[in-house]
Amino acid sequence: QAQLVESGGGLVQPGGSLRLSCAASGISFSMYDIGWYRQAPGKGREWVATITAGGSTNYADSVKGRFSISRDNGKKSVSLEMNSLKSEDTALYYCDARFLSLRYWGQGTQVTVSS
Repeated sequence: QAQLVESGGGLVQPGGSLRLSCAASGISFSMYDIGWYRQAPGKGREWVATITAGGSTNYADSVKGRFSISRDNGKKSVSLEMNSLKSEDTALYYCDARFLSLRYWGQGTQVTVSS
């Protein structure tokens, strides 16, 4: 059974950093593209970043230069390093795994940026 579990969220001051992790099980992890999304209160889900099975990365303009996505296929995990955090980064952060028509989501981890 496929499962994605996010961790690493929390409360951080503006300008601070957090590192989110997405741990996968039940899938051939190395074959999947992994994405991070976020949803702020009252807003739709927003794509944040993706790392492909081949290791290519893409970022939303709103986080480019501040966030960094990486993967460890041996550990079946993806990390999202978030620096220079802003209040507008406050959201529930989700990871998803995609391979052809297969797609799985985690339950999310809350990130709150506030002084």
